Amino acid sequence: MSSPFLEAVALSCERDWRLLFDRLDLRIAGGEMLQISGPNGSGKTSLLRLLSGLMQPTAGEVRLKGRSLETQRNELARNLLWIGHAAGIKGLLSAEENLTWLCALHQPAGREAIWQALAEVGLRGFEDVPCHTLSAGQQRRVALARLYLNPPPLWILDEPFTALDKHGVAQLEHHLALHCERGGMVVLTTHHSMTEKPLGYRELDLGQRAA
Repeated sequence: MSSPFLEAVALSCERDWRLLFDRLDLRIAGGEMLQISGPNGSGKTSLLRLLSGLMQPTAGEVRLKGRSLETQRNELARNLLWIGHAAGIKGLLSAEENLTWLCALHQPAGREAIWQALAEVGLRGFEDVPCHTLSAGQQRRVALARLYLNPPPLWILDEPFTALDKHGVAQLEHHLALHCERGGMVVLTTHHSMTEKPLGYRELDLGQRAA
């Protein structure tokens, strides 16, 4: 087995005095896709946030390249792309402005690259349009355009297929699988039944681990 890029060791999570999962171990290595499934309230989003360093576990730890996440925040920022359930974009800014702002936090991108990324997600001609005028599906595409902007190796995505039409779903599935085939990694939650999966695909059902 390849050495894990990201791993959780004896991870426990409690929210609102309720134990969501306990002593959870998982490993993510290059080329792998891990789908987190389970019923509402089973801790799917909480687990993604723990793996992204956005929450602290009740017990256990998350390790990046064998070392505790707590000791290498800068390394995590260079290696991780997080897209949450909400699109995470500002309505008063244009699609281009949103991506410029989001990329500046980690990996700055030029105008030409941003326009090309927007074209990849079907938003050619919408570069200067304020995002509050876009549909929910178009706003989701703006957020997903970050996946085409020299992205880091590890993608953690919470319900990325939300609001996408059939073509958008198929395109995203293919892009995620291609990322894994190139040695990248994807951890995601989705209620969507995926039809295109990389060889390194597997699933973790938190519903079967209910505390």
